[in-house]
Amino acid sequence: MEAGRVLAIDLGEKRIGLAISDSLRIVAKPLTVFSRTSRRADFAQYQAAIAENEITLVVMGLPTYLNGTDSDQTRWVRDYSADLAANIAVPLVFQDETHSTDAARERMIALGYNRKKRQAQRDAVAAAIILQDYLDSC
Repeated sequence: MEAGRVLAIDLGEKRIGLAISDSLRIVAKPLTVFSRTSRRADFAQYQAAIAENEITLVVMGLPTYLNGTDSDQTRWVRDYSADLAANIAVPLVFQDETHSTDAARERMIALGYNRKKRQAQRDAVAAAIILQDYLDSC
């Protein structure tokens, strides 16, 4: 496996969660959540995160149906990701994100986060779960 930090994206229609790995690609941690506005603005956020954190790979959470087939959301994420890949200088790969939001909610409840903090951080924690799944599979 290559070295260098990895950035994970949990792409939603309203909010985007980001998470990063350590440089050895062992542990994922939530980074931030921001509101979607436009692809151009979103891409600027990613480019800043990539530069600030010396990112060498981007992992995009890919929503699919439980049977693994594509949904309208899957097709939208693939289209968005193709556009993103053309605008960043590091490779982009997909990781299944099935149940990542539910897992994030359950994890934050177990840690005692109140409802407001869970809602504010859910997408970044979901991105960290997506990233940890990716790191564990490598």
